[in-house]
Amino acid sequence: MSDILLSLSGVHTHIGPYHILQGVDLLVPEGGVTVLLGRNGAGKTTTLRTIMGLWTASRGDIRFEDQVITKFATPEISRRGIAFVPEDMGIFTDLTVSENMMLAASNGPIDEKRLSWITDLFPPIGTFWKSSAGTLSGGQKQMLSVARAIIEPRRLILIDEPTKGLAPAIIKSMTDALKELKETDTTILLVEQNFAMASSIGDTVAVMDDGRIIHAGNMQELVEDTALQEKLMGLTLEVHQ
Repeated sequence: MSDILLSLSGVHTHIGPYHILQGVDLLVPEGGVTVLLGRNGAGKTTTLRTIMGLWTASRGDIRFEDQVITKFATPEISRRGIAFVPEDMGIFTDLTVSENMMLAASNGPIDEKRLSWITDLFPPIGTFWKSSAGTLSGGQKQMLSVARAIIEPRRLILIDEPTKGLAPAIIKSMTDALKELKETDTTILLVEQNFAMASSIGDTVAVMDDGRIIHAGNMQELVEDTALQEKLMGLTLEVHQ
């Protein structure tokens, strides 16, 4: 088994009067893709935002490598090599694509070799380099959002619903790019509703319901067990191809 890069132990998160995460235990092995599945409202996005320090855990521990980061501020978490691609993409629509990318390169000028690799992954980044980000299509904005997160090398990327609302051709491009990204030293924690896409890229999987992890294991084992899919999520891979 790979070393564990990120772990959550008994994590609770309250948002106002609402108790969203209710004792989340999650292990993210280094060097692969862990997929977080579950119905809407199960707590997946709250889990990512809590890891990133955007919401503060009220109880429990979040450990990154050998450091407990539960109470760290978001900028400190980012400096440790964790990036977040939110569901709403988080790009600056009034700025150009190049300006969005330059803002994300917090350690100085953009590395041209890395930028070339990114534009190979996401060709629209190069095509629309001088265009306003607000004029991009939904799929192109999602590519820009991921590209911003990887403009500098990251140990861990948290990605929330990268294929939501995208056309099948764009989903394939996004999937291919994430498959290439996982071949680098980057670990990915991915929230995704598209089970076919998730199963094609995921190495390990965790399923959430009502603010807790109700299943964790190998993705291939879940793919091969349609009864377990139905039990956990009310779906089977066959009907979601």
